[in-house]
Amino acid sequence: MRRFLIAAAGCGLLAACQPTAEPAPVVPDMTAQCGADRLQSLIGQPEAALKGLDRKGPMRVLRPGMGATMDYRHDRLNVLLDGAGTITELTCG
Repeated sequence: MRRFLIAAAGCGLLAACQPTAEPAPVVPDMTAQCGADRLQSLIGQPEAALKGLDRKGPMRVLRPGMGATMDYRHDRLNVLLDGAGTITELTCG
């Protein structure tokens, strides 16, 4: 009986050393920073749909295989095109 009590106490001590699970950090939706959230309807449209776009702030159009800087600008709209010139993604950065 004594061994059982010692073993139970040891397990209790080990359980107390377990790290507590922290909640995952909330990642904010950054598509609102440059207005990309409001322009998602352009996905699937040809690049020409950008011509009538009335927006303030910088915009860069990225084609397949095209190099781009890795600097982050919250106000810059990134327009990603596929090989046919169709808009596939709109992001901020």
